[in-house]
Parts: sequence; structure tokens; C-alpha cells
Amino acid sequence: MGTATAEPLNTPLGVVELFTSQGCNSCPAADSVFSELVSRGDVVALAYHVDYWDYLGWRDTLGSPQNTARQYEYMKSFGAQSVYTPQAVINGRTHVNGASKQEIDQAINELKGGGAGLDVKVRTIRQGASLRIEADAATGDANEAEVLLVYFDPPTPVDIDQGENTGKTVTYWNAVTSVQVAGMWHGKPASFELPMREVAKNGAGGYAVLLQAVNGDGSPGPILGATLIREPGG
Repeated sequence: MGTATAEPLNTPLGVVELFTSQGCNSCPAADSVFSELVSRGDVVALAYHVDYWDYLGWRDTLGSPQNTARQYEYMKSFGAQSVYTPQAVINGRTHVNGASKQEIDQAINELKGGGAGLDVKVRTIRQGASLRIEADAATGDANEAEVLLVYFDPPTPVDIDQGENTGKTVTYWNAVTSVQVAGMWHGKPASFELPMREVAKNGAGGYAVLLQAVNGDGSPGPILGATLIREPGG
């Protein structure tokens, strides 16, 4: 039987999902704020590069239709009429200007103080060829959520040669490459096992685990628990 290695158990203050684009002239300020959040280490910070600004003259090298689709799903969840960048979604519950550190921190603190923080503890354990995800029991009324693995790249510097940010060089952190559903959580303590080799090949920079409820219309709902694992060099 292989040795089990438990990742450090921590409870992040919140989850910040930044929707950004290399082709948006309002986004470099948000990317800078986001890099500070990553460095701070007390939140799960994920950057989703969207592709709908590519027509402005620069194709986002980290963008994908899947990232854009997730933002549109949040638009449905929030009952909004349109999407925008830079948008920061906090705990899957609310959204603010992604370039405003003050608004992001305020949203995190208000949600945490109002009982809408990350109350379900999530941890990962590597054992031999497996990764095991463990989630504790519900602390409130929530009784069902998807277990998501969100993979991201290591820090990636990009020289932007065209479009609205021509001439800028930006280092992008935690740029999401894919999202995988690892299972369903039903409000009770549960564990989920995946082949470590599949996890390792998907997330060169690392991965986050999100315990996220789903609304009745299928759109993403509140995030109840989360953790983030950074690979060496990520």
C-alpha cells in the first residue's frame, strides 16, 4: 500500500473567478489585482480568459470558448443582460469589477460575515497513483453540489503585439485550461478518487477543487467549499 500524502488543510476566505481578456484595455489593471490575490494566498483565485474580444485585433492566447461559456452561465445565474470584462465572481454568489481590489475584498468579507462563505471543508490526499478528494458534511441547508476540478497553467508571460493592449507584456496567473466534474456531493462526508496521472497531465500549474451547487436551470450556483493545489513551478 502506497504512502498517503495529505495536502495542507486550509479554509480559504473565498473563491475569486476573474473573467478577463488580453484584448480588453480595461483588463490589465484587473490582471494586476488578480496577481496580488494569488500572491496573498488566502483565496482560491482562478482566471478565465474569454474569447469574445478577439475580433478587436488580438487573439487571447489563453482564451477558450469553454471559459466564455462559463461566464455566460453565470450571467444566467445572476439574471444579467450581458457579460463584461473584467468581471470577478465571488463564491459563485455575486460579481464585482475585477479591477477593484476594494470591491473584491468587500464582497469576500460580506459573504463570509453573512454566512455565505466557504463553510464546507475540502481537502485532497495523494496516495500512490490516486488523488482522493474529501469533503466534509454540510453546515447549513445545502445538500447537493458538483465536485469540480479546475485546472490552470503556471505563470505565463505574454507579449501583446496587436489590439487594444499593443506593446504590453503581462504575466498571467492561474489561467484556467479546463474544468472537470469529479462527482456529486450530497451533504454528507464523502470522498472521490481520480487517477493521479490524469490530474497531472491536465493541470501543469495546478488545480482547484470547487464544491459548487447548481441552480434549477442548470447554471452555476453558490460555491460551498474549495481548495487549491499548486504544482512545483506553478
